[in-house]
Amino acid sequence: MRRERQDSRPDYKEKIEKLGLSFHTVDELPYWFEEAAYQFDRNEIETLESATLELHEMCMSAVERVIETQDFERLGIPQAAWPVITKAWDDDPPAIYGRFDLVYDGSDPPKLLEYNADTPTSLLEAAVIQWYWLQEVKPNRDQFNSIWEGLVAKWRALKEEGFMSSGLVHFACIDFAEDLMTTAVMMDTAHEAGLNVQLNWMQELAWSDVTNQFVDPEDRPIQTLFKLYPWEVMIEEEFGPLALRTYSNLNWIEPIWKMVVANKGILAVLWEMFPGHPNLLSCYLDGPRDLSSYVRKPFFGREGANVSIVAKDMNVQIEGDYESGPFAFQEYCPLPVFEGNHAIVGSWVIDSEARGIGIRESDGPITQNLARFVPHYF
Repeated sequence: MRRERQDSRPDYKEKIEKLGLSFHTVDELPYWFEEAAYQFDRNEIETLESATLELHEMCMSAVERVIETQDFERLGIPQAAWPVITKAWDDDPPAIYGRFDLVYDGSDPPKLLEYNADTPTSLLEAAVIQWYWLQEVKPNRDQFNSIWEGLVAKWRALKEEGFMSSGLVHFACIDFAEDLMTTAVMMDTAHEAGLNVQLNWMQELAWSDVTNQFVDPEDRPIQTLFKLYPWEVMIEEEFGPLALRTYSNLNWIEPIWKMVVANKGILAVLWEMFPGHPNLLSCYLDGPRDLSSYVRKPFFGREGANVSIVAKDMNVQIEGDYESGPFAFQEYCPLPVFEGNHAIVGSWVIDSEARGIGIRESDGPITQNLARFVPHYF
């Protein structure tokens, strides 16, 4: 694994805008960055793929343990959601996608930082934009990337299984460019699989007292909903109790049990179940214990908000909306640094299969929402 400097395509902004990436520059700083690329060899790609598959299996075992022991309170999950999560797990509804964030330098085993299993973003960049970059810039090389194909295959399988009886899937997110781009990929892959799709903002969805179900702005009943909106936020809002009460009447994607595995507290459960595993970092919920250097992470935090690093000669804190916690305390494992850039590997799981990676890099040790996305090849 190494970082190589590259020449940007002169017209790259126009090209990626045509592919849907409007979020390529923020405050005159690049989000999509093709002045560099990360090169891997095949063995390194196979290492990432194998680690991703094993981590996913371990995470599913951890979810099962939490549900079997009803150990939800320790993860800060509201009691009203416990029976709904339990039934959703037992019913085994479709779970389509997720993204592991990994520390990997091409030498040591990949280490799990967290599993973005409920509302992962940067999907367009990973599935589409870097693939088209490869075809133009490195046409004789390959890329660990079959994300789009995996999504289409999963949607097609759900259609053939009759999961969406009406053939219509509603897609909803908030009015934010990054969320909209990810939702658009999910919607476009579903459409390619032969499903009818409808896009709405989350705030446009409503509850009908007449039919006792959620409806879209045209009063059409919502039977299947992909929502890029966190479960832990939604159940605390006005319509949250209705979503819980009528959960089984709607096909939710992603399912509510993702609240368990997307929770940073699951990192401690994993360490309890698989202590010393080469792809895990030690993690605790009752404080750092014997860790001389550690990262404090809020259970429900996103994009580095309220993450703090305590290590020798380092005390880094990021502000955010999760300062009240609760927190997990994870062993500090520095990201590899290439020419001053801290690189993190996002490894995508589609229908329980490892389907590709995306690399983001930041100027500091904590990856935030404006960290640059850099293409890769092998």
